[in-house]
Amino acid sequence: MSLVTESGLVVKLVLLMLVGASVFCWAIIFTKWRSLQRALDQNTQFLNLFWHSKSLEELSEKTERFSSSPVAAVFQAGLREYSKVAPGGVPAGAEHMENVFRALVRSSNSEVASLERHISWLATTASAAPFIGLFGTVWGIMNSFQSIGVTGAANLAVVAPGISEALIATATGLAAAIPAVVAYNHFVGQIKRLAVDMDCFTHDLLNIIQRSQFSARKGN
Repeated sequence: MSLVTESGLVVKLVLLMLVGASVFCWAIIFTKWRSLQRALDQNTQFLNLFWHSKSLEELSEKTERFSSSPVAAVFQAGLREYSKVAPGGVPAGAEHMENVFRALVRSSNSEVASLERHISWLATTASAAPFIGLFGTVWGIMNSFQSIGVTGAANLAVVAPGISEALIATATGLAAAIPAVVAYNHFVGQIKRLAVDMDCFTHDLLNIIQRSQFSARKGN
C-alpha cells in the first residue's frame, strides 16, 4: 500500500484507471453471468414446453413465465405477426409467411443485441489494460533513470522506487485484463449458443406453421 501512496501522480492516475475499469468489469461479469445463465435455463424449459404443447395458442398462454428466454421472445414476435397475416386461422399465402419469417429474424437480432450489451467493455478492457499498465511501467522506469541521473549512483535504493511503480502498474493491468478476456470469451460462447437456439427455433416454428397451413387448406 505504501508503494501506491508514494508513487508519482502519473502512476496513481494509471492505477486509478485500471482499478476503475476492473471494478466495472467485475460488475458486468456478475450481472451478465446471471442474465445469460437465466436465459439458457429458461430457453431449455421453454423449448421442452414447445415440443410438448398441443397447439401454438396453448403455448402462447404460458410464455409470460419465460420473460428471460430469448427463444420465447422470438416465438411471441412470430406469433404476433402470424395473427396479423392469418387472422382467425385463415390460411396465409407465401408472401405472408415471408412477413412472419422477417419478424422472427428481426426479433432474433434484437435479442442477440440485447445479450451482447456491455460485453464490448470487457473486450476493450482486455485489450487496453495491459497497454495502460505498460505506460505506467515505462513511466516508472523513466523515473528510475532520472533518479540515477540526479544522484549519479545506480544502487538499489535509487532505482527501487521507480521499478516498484513499474511493477505495480504492470500487475494491475494484468489483473484487470485477464478476468475480462476470460469472461468475454465465455460470454461470447454462450451468446452464440443462444443465437443458434433462436435460429433453429425460427425454422422449426415456420415448419410447424406451414404444416398447419397445409392441413387447413387440405381440410377445406
